[in-house]
Amino acid sequence: MDYLLTEEQKMIRDLCRQIGEEKIKSVRAHYDETEEFPWEVVKVFAESDLMGVFIPQEYGGMGFGVMELSIAIEELSRFCGGITLALAGTGLGTFPIILFGSEEQKKTYLPRIAKGEWLAAFAITEANAGSDAAGIETTAVKDGDSYILNGTKQWITNGGEAEVYTVIAMTNKAKGARGASAFIVRKGTPGFTFGKKEQKLGIRASATRELVFQDCRIPKENMLGREGMGFIVTMKTFDASRPGVAAQALGIAQGALDEAIAYVRTRIQFGKPIASFQAVQHMLADMATQIEAARALIYATSRMYDAGAKDTSKESAMSKLLASDVAMKVTTDAVQIFGGYGYMKDYPVEKMMRDAKITQIYEGTNQIQRNVIGLKLIQEAAGRKKKL
Repeated sequence: MDYLLTEEQKMIRDLCRQIGEEKIKSVRAHYDETEEFPWEVVKVFAESDLMGVFIPQEYGGMGFGVMELSIAIEELSRFCGGITLALAGTGLGTFPIILFGSEEQKKTYLPRIAKGEWLAAFAITEANAGSDAAGIETTAVKDGDSYILNGTKQWITNGGEAEVYTVIAMTNKAKGARGASAFIVRKGTPGFTFGKKEQKLGIRASATRELVFQDCRIPKENMLGREGMGFIVTMKTFDASRPGVAAQALGIAQGALDEAIAYVRTRIQFGKPIASFQAVQHMLADMATQIEAARALIYATSRMYDAGAKDTSKESAMSKLLASDVAMKVTTDAVQIFGGYGYMKDYPVEKMMRDAKITQIYEGTNQIQRNVIGLKLIQEAAGRKKKL
C-alpha cells in the first residue's frame, strides 16, 4: 500500500534498507550464533544519524517522531530483530527523558545519545514484578540530597552495554503503583553493577542482563518528574515505544515473507516451482494480508501520537498486540513453506521465528495489552454515557 510517506520518511526507509542489505544481512547469523553485541553495526547506525532520529533537533537529533522511528525499526528488523534492538531499546530508555526530563537533564543526556556515543535502557522488570508494576521491590530511599537505590532489575535490554538507564524504584511502597519514581542512573555509578548476560531463544544479538543496585547513591537531580510519578512515566513511555515494538515485529514478519517468496520461486517439487501450488499461494496471501493490516495500524497509531493525540494507550497496545501475533504466525508459516530446510540454520527463517516470539512478551505481554485495550474501551463507553 502507498502510505503517502514524506520525502524524509522515504529517505529513512531507503537508508535503513541499504544498511540492512549491506551491513546486517551478512553478519546476522554470526551475531545470533555468538551472542556478541553488534557494536560494529551500531557504529553504522550512529554514523547514519539513526540513533537520533526521534530526538529533537535542539538536542542534536534529527527531530522526527514515532512514525520515523517505527519506519527505521521496521526496515532494519527485516534483516535482524536482535541487532535492531540496539536502536529500539535505546528509544525505550530515552523516551522518559524526552517526555519528563528537565531542561538540564535533556541537555546532559540527549545530545550524546543522539550521536550514538551512549546507548540507553529502561529498567522496570524484576523477578517478581513484570506485568505487575505495583510489585516492584527495588527501593529508592531519600537521604539528604540523594536517593539510595537497592534492588535488582531483570531482563533489561541493552543491559551492560548502555551508558544511561531509566530505573523505576519504589519511594513509597505503601502507595503501591503510585509510590514508584523514575531515576536516571549512569553506568559506572558506585553501587550499580550487572548480573549475568542471559542466554535467550531469540534476539541473541541483543544484550539482556540483570541490573544490581547495592546502596547506589543517586543525586536527587536525577529524578525524572516528581516523586511518585514512576508509573505515569512508565505508561507514557510505553505509549511512545509500543509502536516501535510493533514495528520490530512487523519487520521480522516482512523479512520472513520476503524469504518465503524468494524460496517458493526456486524450490522445485513434482517438476515445477512450489510457487505454482495453490496451497502455497494461499499461505503467502494470508501472510501478506496480515502484515499489511498490521502496518496500517502501526502507521496510523504512530501518526496519531506524533500529531499530539491526548491518549494513544489503546491504539499503541493494539499495534503491539496485532503485529506481534502476526509476526509469530507469519514466521511459523515461513518455516512451514521452507519445509525441512526451514528448520535448519542454513536459512534465516528459523531465526526469524525465534526472534518473533519475544515481541509477544516484552513491554507488556499480549495478555496485558488486551487488558489495556479492554479497560480503555470500558472507560470510553462510560465517558460517552456521562456526556449524554
